[in-house]
Amino acid sequence: MWYPLLLLLHLSCAIVFVGAVAFEVLILDALHQTFDRTTMERIEQAVMQRARRVMPWVVGTLYASGVAMFTVRCAGLRCLHTHFGWLLLTKVTLALAVLAVFVRAVQARGGRIDPCSFRRTHHIVLALMVGIVFLAKAMFYL
Repeated sequence: MWYPLLLLLHLSCAIVFVGAVAFEVLILDALHQTFDRTTMERIEQAVMQRARRVMPWVVGTLYASGVAMFTVRCAGLRCLHTHFGWLLLTKVTLALAVLAVFVRAVQARGGRIDPCSFRRTHHIVLALMVGIVFLAKAMFYL
């Protein structure tokens, strides 16, 4: 009964999270060629200020719903002997890698990330997310 609601919540948060990172990588980075440095800093500051308020809730809910769905779908760790289970475990590993990349980036600079590391981190995270989305679909079709 709860699984469809967890799935909807998880997918909604995933769309917001992937969309935010894709926006930063594909749109915001391209604006550096259009605007001067001062204007870009103001734009990025405004975007990041909003992201710092919203994204912790989105990411927290995304991971919490993911853990709940894993528990329901995999019945603990019983599904790991199946092809589905191995794809799910790979997806979970990539999701934990996303979390590790962000934690490492923030810890490396004492809570502040320089612009170059910020961009590199977001490019890595976007690539990991593309892998997660692929696996999310592949689990049911491969």
